[in-house]
Amino acid sequence: MSIFEAIMLICFGMAWPFSIYKSWKTREVGSKSLVFLVALLVGYVAGILHKVFYLMDGVIVLYVLNGTMVSIDIALYLRNRMYQTRASFAAAERADREEVAG
Repeated sequence: MSIFEAIMLICFGMAWPFSIYKSWKTREVGSKSLVFLVALLVGYVAGILHKVFYLMDGVIVLYVLNGTMVSIDIALYLRNRMYQTRASFAAAERADREEVAG
């Protein structure tokens, strides 16, 4: 097992619970990038495939764990974007009604 690879994955993985919690609580997309999140997920999948085909060891657990957390963050990003889109439409409808009534 590569200790340095494990340390890297642990360090990267420490950020995801905070990101997931913030996405869950705020229901905002904020400065997150879907393209970046997907790129990270692709990287974790590539790491998993490398472990499966070339060097199976315990580090695969960290790749799977991090990939799962990124997937959760992607799902929350999509949920939050949907909430924001609905809120924008509702605000536009209210503005239209006020304009007509005004």
